[in-house]
Amino acid sequence: MKKHSARVAPLSACNSPVLTLTKVKGEDRPRENVVGSTADGQAANGGAPGAESATERWRLHCCIKITAVQVRKALWGVAMVMCVCSSWAGSTQLAKLTFQQFDAPFTLTWFATTWNCLFFPLYYIGHLCKSPERQTPRQRFRECCRFFGDDGLTAKVFFTKVAPFGLLWILTNYLYLQALRKINTTDVSALFCCNKAFVFLLSWIVLRDRFMGVRIVAAIFAIAGIVMMTYADGFHSHSVMGITFVVASASMSALYKVLFKMVLGSAKFGEAALFLTIVGGANFVFISFVPVILYFTHVEYFGSLEDIPWLYLCGVAGLLFAFNILVNFGIAVTYPTLISLGIVLSVPVNAMVDLYTCEIHFNAVRLIAVLIICLGFLMLLLPEDWDQCFIQLHAKLQSKREEPAEEEAGPGSSLNWSRRARTSMSTFPH
Repeated sequence: MKKHSARVAPLSACNSPVLTLTKVKGEDRPRENVVGSTADGQAANGGAPGAESATERWRLHCCIKITAVQVRKALWGVAMVMCVCSSWAGSTQLAKLTFQQFDAPFTLTWFATTWNCLFFPLYYIGHLCKSPERQTPRQRFRECCRFFGDDGLTAKVFFTKVAPFGLLWILTNYLYLQALRKINTTDVSALFCCNKAFVFLLSWIVLRDRFMGVRIVAAIFAIAGIVMMTYADGFHSHSVMGITFVVASASMSALYKVLFKMVLGSAKFGEAALFLTIVGGANFVFISFVPVILYFTHVEYFGSLEDIPWLYLCGVAGLLFAFNILVNFGIAVTYPTLISLGIVLSVPVNAMVDLYTCEIHFNAVRLIAVLIICLGFLMLLLPEDWDQCFIQLHAKLQSKREEPAEEEAGPGSSLNWSRRARTSMSTFPH
């Protein structure tokens, strides 16, 4: 019934997306049959030109179809990069403005996390619009609950497999917002990009993922960027606290992702939506007493309800909710790397806003630190077989350069050409 199945690890609002998409297509066998029948027709007819032209037309049609799909995904990717970048940078800037009138980071975290309750209802609306077999909300809920095991969502499963991730989610966002109270948005967004390096290190240690030298270099860049960012402000206590908060937030985000992969594996879209909805509901039910306690103890005191800037709070929560939708479900329309690219592009956007509002001084150390961290983030986006792809590309370019030389040399230089070919093959072994 299903032509493809997509699995995605739900990410925190401050987590970088790493998504997987698996597609199973049944189009290869008909293509082989057509090519095979065409070859038989050529043998029977003595290589009829009509059969050969039909094969060429079929191949051209397949190439055009594949190219159209890739172009469509690339266009969606450009739109996705802009949306991810604007939602992430917008939520960061708006949260910074919110603290000027509403200095309550935990209450804002609780309010924004509660919006996660909308994930599964929105997913079910999409299910009704797209799926040929429509299920009732209860049927869909029970089917998605199989993600937690044969018994579904039990109390034991909730406290062992859901509640810990809810705490990591809240800690990630709370520490990120605390960092915004201490340092500028450019430094916060740049330092948070280190979470990609932390994910690699934890995956290498805990999940025994493949060792990659380029990613170790990227992790070193991230650590060097953190140290240089601290040095840029002269190791003042205020900036050191902000950097500590954002690095801790990036660490919680990385721990969330690695533990999710280790404990729960990967989830389909409906399962991910249900999981995030449960996290939001649990936050509303079990964490609501914390903002109340903080209010009455005057730790986060904001006067009366009329004094709360509801427009700013809803804006931050809405942008974070949109960001989570994009990074968790954007894989359905484009490539995961482009989604991750939108996160790192928020750094220059925040830098331009901070420069325009005169809230940052770009000295040489800070600029180098930001560039190093962003470069490390981009290096972590390289695929695992990037070195083989580079070697193959280099070999193809070399062969194309040597083909004209062979034609000009003529038959008398066949011995020299063979020697050069052997040298090239030994230089780039597969």
